[in-house]
Amino acid sequence: MRTIHVAHSPDSDDAFMFYALAEGKIDTGDIRYVHELQDIQSLNERALRGELEVTAVSIHAFAYLSDRYALLPSGASMGDRYGPRLVSRTPMSREDVRGKRIAIPGMLTSAYLVLRLYEPEFEPVVVPFDEIEDAVVDGAVDLGLLIHEGQLSYGEKGLRLVADMGAWWFEETGLPLPLGGNVVRKDLGKPLIEQISRHLHASIAYALDHRRAALDHSMKYARGLDRNMADTFVGMYVNDWTLDYGPRGREAVRKFLARGVEAGVVDRAVDVTFVGD
Repeated sequence: MRTIHVAHSPDSDDAFMFYALAEGKIDTGDIRYVHELQDIQSLNERALRGELEVTAVSIHAFAYLSDRYALLPSGASMGDRYGPRLVSRTPMSREDVRGKRIAIPGMLTSAYLVLRLYEPEFEPVVVPFDEIEDAVVDGAVDLGLLIHEGQLSYGEKGLRLVADMGAWWFEETGLPLPLGGNVVRKDLGKPLIEQISRHLHASIAYALDHRRAALDHSMKYARGLDRNMADTFVGMYVNDWTLDYGPRGREAVRKFLARGVEAGVVDRAVDVTFVGD
């Protein structure tokens, strides 16, 4: 048996995506998958050190990983006219955002990159993603950039939506916002990489075909969302884009990172390669 470590975030959409692999619902032959769960910023940092064979990463972080990792064609988290949400305690316009202290979930996250494209001038304050709402409520920061389930639950704490980054990106480009993807280390070799790619695709397809059971599994990671809201959140980020980026999804990744280079947020041109292309 060959053991492959798969790392992903402890949230309901990733749990849904990896349900079939985690619960042995698909035949993976002589490959055994061991799952590791960590927040996305930690996964980005571990991938930079080359520690992980297969992992979820931010598309922003991939700019610094493309020499060692390739993007798997399955596993994308794409915001199709929605995405990370910028919130505040009181109503604000886009012009009000400039110069403010904004809680972000990490400097390598795609949320941070798209916010810099939306408003270049602000003071980023790195806060664990599940503490950002409270940081805004408590007044520790002026605004917060919410990822994961916070995108749906912020209103329960009386916070106001300033901007939806995915909606803004679509207005700018006509493309979905590429937030996260799964990568595989290139040194595993082509035959093994192609096996892993098939297994990940099969896991996502199984979850979509067995939605109730996969949602049951993912509820363990829903962080306070009721089942209906968790189902909504999973549907936002596990869908046809997740099965395969397709031509528009691939274009979105390339444009997002190219815009990051143009804005000076990403400090290098990026060779975006997908397994199987």
